[in-house]
Amino acid sequence: MGVTRPRVGVAVLTMGDRMPELRALLDSVAKQDEPAARIVVVGNGCALPGLPEGVTGVELAENLGVSGGRNVAWRRLREFGDVDVLVDLDDDGLLVDADVVRRIADLYEDQGRLGIVSFRIADETGETQRRHIPRLRAKDPMRRGLVTTFLGGGHALSMPMLERTGGWPDSFFFTHEETDLAWRALDAGWDILYEPQLVLQHPKTSPARHAVYYRMTARNRVWLAKRHLPAPLVPVYLGVWTVLTVARTRSAAGLRAWFGGFAEGVRTSGGPRRPMRWRTVVRMARLGRPPVI
Repeated sequence: MGVTRPRVGVAVLTMGDRMPELRALLDSVAKQDEPAARIVVVGNGCALPGLPEGVTGVELAENLGVSGGRNVAWRRLREFGDVDVLVDLDDDGLLVDADVVRRIADLYEDQGRLGIVSFRIADETGETQRRHIPRLRAKDPMRRGLVTTFLGGGHALSMPMLERTGGWPDSFFFTHEETDLAWRALDAGWDILYEPQLVLQHPKTSPARHAVYYRMTARNRVWLAKRHLPAPLVPVYLGVWTVLTVARTRSAAGLRAWFGGFAEGVRTSGGPRRPMRWRTVVRMARLGRPPVI
């Protein structure tokens, strides 16, 4: 990034069904004490009425999913040529602090190998759900440090890291796309930092438990293993997740959908196979999460 201060761009995906929340989010971005260099909103298969001045809208004829939509936003920001760090924010989130852009620029200015920064997700009361802490067996959402994955709702991405890794996995549509990108970033030598001082306020939710969620979760997990794990770890990883899913899932229809998605993942390709190096496996284990769970 050179010696100049990193320039931060913001990207938001929307399907057009949360316009009041989207406007509130864009207001919170506009109130940052260090302004974003660019703001792009992608309408994922929807029109974008009435965006604020200075916000670039991109309307897609069809919903490309989280991965495809975020790749569109990344490429649009890349075309501008004046963004060094991309911040993705959920369209129903809110930046409650005015120093988020400044803090991100500070972080990337100080750390040359910083690839990804994960925000802390908190509800209106300030509570962070356990599933939003990107560590195993972690109960303290305020513990800062290097991790092996990040949260989709709010994060920052180095533009050079995206160039090096090739961006988001288009075929995933949604679920596990963050893990896919995180594994590639780690294997290329980049760091992933969980920074709890960067907060995205987000309504408390539970993961969707529809059949399509189960199917895509299973399919994408198989794709993830096939794409990135050394061959001996593929059956271990998939075996662990099969056991966990059977133990945790209370819905027979959900399990049927999950095993259907698993079979689809085995049959089909989610992209080219580029297994991570064993030293990346060791690095992830030292960070507390080996790529078998």
